[in-house]
Amino acid sequence: MEHDYKNLGLSEAELFSIVDHSDLESEKITAPRYSYWKSVFRVFFKKKINIVILSLLVFVIAFAYIYPAVTHYDPFANLMNPDSKHLGPAEAIKYFGVSLKWILGTGASGEPTFDAIWNGSRISISLAFLCAAINMTVGVCIGAVWGFSKKVDVIMMEVYNIVGNVPLILIIAVLAMLFAPTFLTMVFALTVVGWIGIAYFIRTQVVIIRDREYNLASRCLGTSTVKIAMKNILPFMTSVIVTLLATELPSYISYEVFLSYIGLGMSEMSLGRLIYQAEGAMVTPGWELEFWSPVAISAIISVVLYVVGQNLGDASDPRTHM
Repeated sequence: MEHDYKNLGLSEAELFSIVDHSDLESEKITAPRYSYWKSVFRVFFKKKINIVILSLLVFVIAFAYIYPAVTHYDPFANLMNPDSKHLGPAEAIKYFGVSLKWILGTGASGEPTFDAIWNGSRISISLAFLCAAINMTVGVCIGAVWGFSKKVDVIMMEVYNIVGNVPLILIIAVLAMLFAPTFLTMVFALTVVGWIGIAYFIRTQVVIIRDREYNLASRCLGTSTVKIAMKNILPFMTSVIVTLLATELPSYISYEVFLSYIGLGMSEMSLGRLIYQAEGAMVTPGWELEFWSPVAISAIISVVLYVVGQNLGDASDPRTHM
């Protein structure tokens, strides 16, 4: 049996050859290339419902910015015309003519409710994204260092015990009352202490993983605390951060709507301000759309932002990439 290869009619030189050995080549592992974000989007778009919800979100955000930019909206254009106020959709179209802006009727000043909603949506969405960007950036960075450095932990825990136990809505309401009710004032009120809850959450997650072997090795090699937090810890927490962002974005819209509804919101005609001004229309026959239209758009934006963020957070977990 051991000489059966001779029956093949080939010489030993043709059957056997010397293979060069390379220590460098022997260390290489043959494996498919892995791209983290490509895997995230592959898992996210695998579910058809995510495509539908994301498309709805993109449409709402794009429409909220594009429509007001290409149309001229003047809330007081028909103020002196009593016949144009509180018209239903059919009455408004009959009075002004067929146009997209009249499909929801008119408000208390004769303004088109449709235009008012999308102008308000643009302001509310801008507020939510700006506050989320500030609070998430500050909260995540401080939380990472807070959880990794025990010296910082002692100081920040005292700050959190003082500030964190005061209801956030109370702090925001007081600040909104102290300053002029403008867009920037609302941003300041929502971000001056809004980051501390995020920082504490990140700190808790960091404490869980800060003493793992690779972090201890980095510390022994003299790597700085900030670099370990930013390079070793935060990338590991991508799915947690995305999930946290999913809860933060809708919350700012909710805060703005609530504060405006109780009379402490912005002077700009945001969604909350529209709901506040149309409160009386909620129970007035024929005027209901003036109130429920901005409520519906506010709810749609909040829910869609939350669902997209949650599903993207799930897709960001590497354990779902198998």
